[in-house]
Amino acid sequence: MRRSLHYCISQWKQYSLVSASAKNSSLWNLQSAHTRGTRHIQTPMVASLHSAERFHSRVSRLGPEKKEHLPNPLVSASAADELQSPSSQTQRNSMFLEQLQHCGSPSDVLDLPSQYTPQQVSNYLMQMWTSIKKMSHEQRRCELQLMFEHPAFEMMLENAKMNVGSIRNDNLAYSLLAMVNLGVPQRSRVVQTYLRACQEKLNDFDEKSLSILATVLEDMERSPNVDALKHGLRMVIEARLPQITNVVALQTVMRLLGKDTSLDLKRKLEQKALSMTDQFSPPNTHYMISTMAKMGFYSKPLLQICTQKIADRIHEIPFNRLLTVLQSLRELRYRDHALFTTISNYIASTVDIWSQKEIILFLSVFESLAFCPAALMAAFGEKVIANPNALTLKDLLCVLKVYSSLNFDLQQNREAFLQSISQALDSYLPKMSAYDLLKTCYYLCLLGHFPSAPLENLLQDSTLEVLRSRAEKQLRRQDQMFQTVHLCLHLDQPVLPRPLSVPPPMLGGVPANEAPVKLLQLLQRLFGDQEDVALQETVAVENLYSIDAVISRPVANHSEETCSQAEQTERIAVLCPASSAFCFGTSTPRGPLAVKLRHLKVLGYLPILITEQELKSEENAAELLRERIFPDRRTLSSKTSSFVEHDL
Repeated sequence: MRRSLHYCISQWKQYSLVSASAKNSSLWNLQSAHTRGTRHIQTPMVASLHSAERFHSRVSRLGPEKKEHLPNPLVSASAADELQSPSSQTQRNSMFLEQLQHCGSPSDVLDLPSQYTPQQVSNYLMQMWTSIKKMSHEQRRCELQLMFEHPAFEMMLENAKMNVGSIRNDNLAYSLLAMVNLGVPQRSRVVQTYLRACQEKLNDFDEKSLSILATVLEDMERSPNVDALKHGLRMVIEARLPQITNVVALQTVMRLLGKDTSLDLKRKLEQKALSMTDQFSPPNTHYMISTMAKMGFYSKPLLQICTQKIADRIHEIPFNRLLTVLQSLRELRYRDHALFTTISNYIASTVDIWSQKEIILFLSVFESLAFCPAALMAAFGEKVIANPNALTLKDLLCVLKVYSSLNFDLQQNREAFLQSISQALDSYLPKMSAYDLLKTCYYLCLLGHFPSAPLENLLQDSTLEVLRSRAEKQLRRQDQMFQTVHLCLHLDQPVLPRPLSVPPPMLGGVPANEAPVKLLQLLQRLFGDQEDVALQETVAVENLYSIDAVISRPVANHSEETCSQAEQTERIAVLCPASSAFCFGTSTPRGPLAVKLRHLKVLGYLPILITEQELKSEENAAELLRERIFPDRRTLSSKTSSFVEHDL
């Protein structure tokens, strides 16, 4: 009899499960294709057999909805809660929260008994989002798929939508944040209902709720409700700006306001942030810089305070935040030599704790800032010499670009570094694209290093043919690189197994260049009336280099009998490069200018540089030109002055 009873019970359970599965399969069987773990699911969910729209499906319009009078166990449970005593409700809430904390996935949350109040919907949603935040991409995709297929998920979103009016403001904002992060489509009824509810209650939101709302709106796609809510949020923030006391809340709303914010409001936000700088924690400081970049707002006083705080506590900042700070400063076009030097020295002193990828990323962002991190480049150069085979092709291209662009001299390690790089490159030559091969040869030529293997591969007919077929807009940069390679092979005359040269069709046209009018006027005034000085303006050399002005003058202490006319004349090449041609904060020329100076010396010119910044003051520029063109006169003048002072 016991066996018969056990058999009947098992058959009844099996029948119940099959019935439930059959009932739900028609509703959920086509959904899994639309839940691939993305943050915002763009594909509409499939309707059930009765065409009843789901609460997390996309809808073409948000019109009046047909209410289905179905028994809702969630609503019934919330009504029953109101009849219980406060002590029993408190006890049940604590048990509920304790159970919630032990859930490790959205499915675990949905498996809990569905006896919760409308206020607890936010707890469910936030725990579901929290449980998958740290999962891998593949694991998150699978968990999200299981979540959307879970029968209780539809029921929970239905409850959330039906009881949106009775949810507290902070729970309303948290619920919206969780739903969007979980991938509930942003144009679904439940999300749009919550957006409309936020519009209605916006004036009642406190600082924390506004901050949460700003966070979720920042990455939402445009829609009428999103745009209306953003506009309303801007108005509320501007009105309540003096009352904001939390730094994170201020930064969150600043990011939401974005680049479209009026300059007047940006100034108000700046003053508010400056008044709160004493409250800035290290993370606040890092986040403020990235927030200003997000807004496209340059505030020098605020940047100075933040960069100083970062420099003071540089050892506490992790890699991601430090890299984000540098990238944000680049976007803002703000450069702080003291901060950059501090970061470079810190990474160099702790070079063993950083991965190779992290160091290369730091070098790349420094190069984009035109800053030469000398200590870091010297330390990393030693690591390359020790293990060049650890570099991937992408790493090699980046390292070559950085070291050649910043014209960094490794001094006694220079030859060992270049040989290590060449050795690592040899294994990648068969796999390199034609354009990567051109960049490699260009970087090596800037460094004054000429390994034969990459040069021979570049100048093969098949490689040149591929490069000729590149798009028109890419040819200008390609021509510049070929011109540099051509001049290096022609003027530096490297020792190669066989002579190599760039075919003339690959050199492109001569770059047009006009000398600064202010410089030419200044030179005319200084040397125009001197009979023994010849002044030439905008001189082309080797059909590729352009010199702003050439000053020719006789060389003293040379006998006309023993020297040729060329040796009796000194040619001074006056160049006025842009500030970007130098490493930031120094007078060190960057790669392209450095190789030009090197070649002008080979051609017999004495290069003299005067920057655009120095030309701004005409009086100072004239004095600088005299000192640089006639250094012997300056020496004689200084000696005379010292003699006079000694006599006095």
